[in-house]
Amino acid sequence: MHHHGYLWVGAKERFDQEALRRPPYPEPPPAGCKPELIQRYREVASEFPTVDLPPLETAYWLVKPPSLVRGTWDEAKDGAAWVGARVAEYAPRFASEWERDFIDLVALVNSTAETLGSGGDVTLGFYLERPSYLSLAVVTCSPNRARPELACPLERGEAF
Repeated sequence: MHHHGYLWVGAKERFDQEALRRPPYPEPPPAGCKPELIQRYREVASEFPTVDLPPLETAYWLVKPPSLVRGTWDEAKDGAAWVGARVAEYAPRFASEWERDFIDLVALVNSTAETLGSGGDVTLGFYLERPSYLSLAVVTCSPNRARPELACPLERGEAF
């Protein structure tokens, strides 16, 4: 088992484009339905695997391009430390003063390490100033507990 880290920062408006954050339905719309529905399905089916937006379901980061992986760790504690470092790095930009001042990094890192160590995935999100959004995720591979059918980027043989 190992873990991959993902980070996305961008405009909240772009983050809200949920159609591009969810995988397309496994089967296309039936023939004879509205052409715009078929066209939208095609767009989502082609864009979802390549768009850098965080997927609504954390495990789907695994279908994204390997270039989006920000780190890979064999040990849960190393992935958790990466999360802690990223939160500390971005905390001065948090939109919420409460989050900026009171986030307990030790507790966050320990909780993240525990979740990753048990085979779970971790996703965190924070609103930043100028309405932006920070999404952090660490996804467990080989296999992923939530979506074991999704191949790990390392198993696909794609370069990072």
